[in-house]
Amino acid sequence: MTIKVGLAQTNVTFANPDANFKRVEEYVRKAAEQEVDVVVFPEMWNTGYALNQLDQLADENGKRTQQLLQSLASQYQLNIVGGSVATKRNGHFYNTSYVVSDQGAVVSAYDKVHLFGLMHEGEFITAGSDETSFELAQVPSTGVICYDIRFPEWLRTLSRHGAQVLYVSAEWPDVRVTQWELLVRARAIENQAFVVAVNRVGDDPDNHFNGHSLVVDPLGNIIAQAGEQEELKVASFDLESIEAVRGQIPVFKDRRPDLYK
Repeated sequence: MTIKVGLAQTNVTFANPDANFKRVEEYVRKAAEQEVDVVVFPEMWNTGYALNQLDQLADENGKRTQQLLQSLASQYQLNIVGGSVATKRNGHFYNTSYVVSDQGAVVSAYDKVHLFGLMHEGEFITAGSDETSFELAQVPSTGVICYDIRFPEWLRTLSRHGAQVLYVSAEWPDVRVTQWELLVRARAIENQAFVVAVNRVGDDPDNHFNGHSLVVDPLGNIIAQAGEQEELKVASFDLESIEAVRGQIPVFKDRRPDLYK
């Protein structure tokens, strides 16, 4: 089975949800024109890291985001990994990812588990604590947000249910972009899965972001990579290779969880 993905490596207009919602609409349309199965967006695309303005900017209960993604997914009949957005629920702020099927159903709502201190995330946002797994384009999948990829134990926890594709959405600054690539490749090798990782481009008041979104196969090979500008990068990959890789080196079978603390 082959899956075709669109990596929506977009800019994010700081503290301007209206502009950012329009940009997402534009890129879903572009993805539909390319006949992709899944389109993937970066992290915190509705507000950027305007954390001290979340009370005015965060999406209440994620309602606006979910309505838009559901409408677009149904209209264009494609699956959307909605990156993540700043949401507000019960007086708390979250960094939340919504995944919507090509039938317009929300199949995953995941709150970022690991909050990044260097960007002051933990001072404003509440960490999530729940796993996520879902089927997208008929493929067992899971997804995480940015800093989560520095915690291999968490990705192994999510992947142990048989995920064949791991989606990553990020706002990863250019000063650490080399680590971004290495970590994405390592997570693919460890979990013997394809990783589709989308980073933003552009600037906020404190950081520059330079993309380098990529698709990595279960052996850690980069099979597609975007540059440093805003673009829709399209890539296809064959999931049949996963069975061969997992059969040769059965890491999930050979685990020793009785020893892991």
